[in-house]
Amino acid sequence: MVSLAYQLTLYEQLQALPEGLTGEILNGQLYTQPRPSGPHGRVSVGLDRRIGRGYDEGDGGPGGWWILVEPEVHFLRDQEVAVPDLAGWRRERMPRIPEGHRFEVVPDWVCEILSPSTASKDREIKLPLYAHYGVAYAWLVDPTRRTLEVYGLEQGTWRLLLEAAEATSVRAPPFEALELKLAVLWV
Repeated sequence: MVSLAYQLTLYEQLQALPEGLTGEILNGQLYTQPRPSGPHGRVSVGLDRRIGRGYDEGDGGPGGWWILVEPEVHFLRDQEVAVPDLAGWRRERMPRIPEGHRFEVVPDWVCEILSPSTASKDREIKLPLYAHYGVAYAWLVDPTRRTLEVYGLEQGTWRLLLEAAEATSVRAPPFEALELKLAVLWV
């Protein structure tokens, strides 16, 4: 009797991950990481509250965006699946939020919150991937160093637009209408 072993695709492996693990398919490899730490979560919630209020809800800001925490962004029909800590889409490009968990429209903005276990992946793997697929803006926030780096995509290459630290207040692209006080993000 011949047994044909079925090997799960990378996306099937991602879907089968146990609860508490987040998975991504980057450059043809499955990466997993546990749920975020307290400082990471604090930054994520703080950014979502401030940016989401002004840009997603239009409360004290211009509106016109969808801002989401940890969306599953699919590039090339499951060949690349990234889960940025936060992502935003201009509503003119994505008029409706998808019914399911799959976001197949490239975000206009992503934010990665760095941790010792994910910083190199976020910088060396995910930033080039985001540039390749045309994400216009990327933020890297480091809760340990208490820094914000803002990048803009120019002709396929990231250009550092802003660096800020500690208690600085900034107007960071693409959300210049909002004054972001970094001190409220840090634990």
